[in-house]
Amino acid sequence: MSTSTREPVEAPPGEALPSGGGPTGAAVLVVLLLLTVLVGMWHLTQGTSGIGVGDLVHYFAGKRQTSAGAPVGEILTGSRLPRLLAGVAVGFALGSAGTLLQSVTHNALASPDTLAVTSGSYVTLTAFAAFGISVPLWASGAVAFAGGLVAAALVLLLAGRASGTSGTRLILAGSAMAMALDAVSGMLLILFKQNTIGLFAWGSGSLAQMNIDASLRAFPVMAVVLCVALALSRRLDVMNLGDDTASTLGVPIRTTRVTAVVCAVVLTATAVTLAGPISFVGLGAPVLARLIAGRARALRRHLLLIPAAGLLGALLILLADATLRAIQGANGAASIPTGVPTALLGSVVIVVLALRLRDTGELRQPPHVRVTVRSRRGFLLVVTGAVALLFVAVLVGALAGSIWLRTGDIGLWLRGAAPELIGQALDDRVPRVTAAVLAGAALGLAGCVVQGAVRNPLAEPGVLGITAGAGLGAAAVVTSGMPGGRPVLVAVAVAAGLATFALITLLSWRGGFLPDRFVLIGIGCGYGISSVTTFLLLRADPYDTPQLFTWLSGTTYGREFPDVVPVALALALALPVLIAMRGRLDLLAVDEDTPRIVGVGVERTRFAALAIAAVLAALSVVAVGVVGFVGLVAPHLARSLVGARHGRSIPVSMLLGGVLVCVADTLGRTVVAPAQVPAGLMIALVGGPYFIWVLRKSRA
Repeated sequence: MSTSTREPVEAPPGEALPSGGGPTGAAVLVVLLLLTVLVGMWHLTQGTSGIGVGDLVHYFAGKRQTSAGAPVGEILTGSRLPRLLAGVAVGFALGSAGTLLQSVTHNALASPDTLAVTSGSYVTLTAFAAFGISVPLWASGAVAFAGGLVAAALVLLLAGRASGTSGTRLILAGSAMAMALDAVSGMLLILFKQNTIGLFAWGSGSLAQMNIDASLRAFPVMAVVLCVALALSRRLDVMNLGDDTASTLGVPIRTTRVTAVVCAVVLTATAVTLAGPISFVGLGAPVLARLIAGRARALRRHLLLIPAAGLLGALLILLADATLRAIQGANGAASIPTGVPTALLGSVVIVVLALRLRDTGELRQPPHVRVTVRSRRGFLLVVTGAVALLFVAVLVGALAGSIWLRTGDIGLWLRGAAPELIGQALDDRVPRVTAAVLAGAALGLAGCVVQGAVRNPLAEPGVLGITAGAGLGAAAVVTSGMPGGRPVLVAVAVAAGLATFALITLLSWRGGFLPDRFVLIGIGCGYGISSVTTFLLLRADPYDTPQLFTWLSGTTYGREFPDVVPVALALALALPVLIAMRGRLDLLAVDEDTPRIVGVGVERTRFAALAIAAVLAALSVVAVGVVGFVGLVAPHLARSLVGARHGRSIPVSMLLGGVLVCVADTLGRTVVAPAQVPAGLMIALVGGPYFIWVLRKSRA
């Protein structure tokens, strides 16, 4: 019996470890440690004071000052060494945490970021700062731990036991939860600007430290957690065989999984407390460690795999930070958080893994959605009701604000006889309401078309990164001071959105089109594009950053009627074209074979529909900024009311999209007046949980 239980522990699933040949796990760890030390020494030479390698050599040889009189010791211990130790601690913690999460979920895409652990930790720390609650360092770690643990538990719970933890649905649920939590963080940053100064840059991950104390206090905590994780290593090895087999061999699955997740959350919380949420090191380091384990097979044992991933995490962060400072210069890199280059790395890893992983099965229309109205009369009743809702939303949007108006004031304004104060209020509100309605209609229409064209109820312009691409284009124009005004802004935003759409489409079609893969590639590209946008924001004039951040969060602030003309024209042109394509879109939503049987060009129709959706989504960004989830929620509500036929769902999706954005904008302007919450953040708070609900309903 003892022999049968030991065999699986010493070998990965379905393989036996060789008795010799290839590098040993210990040798790999030694090499990684030496590389980390060498990169760390290079990292110490990077800084704003001009102290280089020679000065450091002289210092360690006994010369305490440079020829210019700079105090080398003070600079080393007060600035460079704290940054180095923070990079090592954060990288090791995230790499180890990612390995634990991937092992217990059997998912190569699992990480503190994709399971919302990082977002949960960050939002709790942001909340404490926003409300002016001061806590010591150890308590900050406890606060971050609590937030991360709650977020991880919710993701694992909401992903659904029936779909398992190894499918892409777990990552989609985690990404949606992270988006909702990031929306909360963004809302706090906007509402409490005075208390959260500097948190925007820190929220992208920064190794800048006040002193060395924080890192020194983090290492003992990490050591204890690492010991607990290594004590689980043999159980984790057995769980590689599958939960059922491991349970048969006597491994307590639930206890092991809970303990490993808690260890991962503690490590992530420690990293977030030290340096903010540095993206995707927790994904990239474990992936690299498992790739190395393909050559050094002894490294597949978790006793060696966990510390190897930790060292790779430290190596990645130090390399990213030192390379950035070497290329940009210490002064130039000071405004660029370390999390920006690591986020780019992580987005590439997600796309590569999405291309390699098998799809978990095509997601059809949610099987549990009841279609309550199918007759023509019922359809007309739904349309009438949606129009009435839109009218009420527009009316309330025009009346609501820091000063509440009456309906008679609108009549006076239309006749040009309104008092000055009322006239100014309506001159500001009416264009904003118009922008919200038209942009919402465009997003609802785009989401309806995208979901039908790719047969995936989880697809929508925001999740697929199209709006992120358009936002990047617009941010590039604003931050670069490019001449040309709004026409150039519109052109660049549309071009960037279309370029993102083309990139995602080309990558998704490689090796055969699969709906889940399409969504995952879109999420990966969206993360990478968002990191570049963050880079542009942080490099811009500091006085412009809050306004740009608010705009990219989705807002109608300062909109005028010329801003909505492009969206109105796009809707006027796209709607009749898509209505004419309704029959072909209905066939695409069935399967791949049916449209071909009746002579419909699948690729041509799909590409045309997605191109139109990309243009609509890009132009909506020009009108209201980056607003997510409208293209997901509105089509689902429409299908639940009038069915899946595009001839009916398209107009209802447009109406409901206009209602959603208009209501969100009105709430954002009135709930915390005179302060304002961007409409995009308001919608994300509701859209994230709704996304996860749709995910559960769409299980095969």
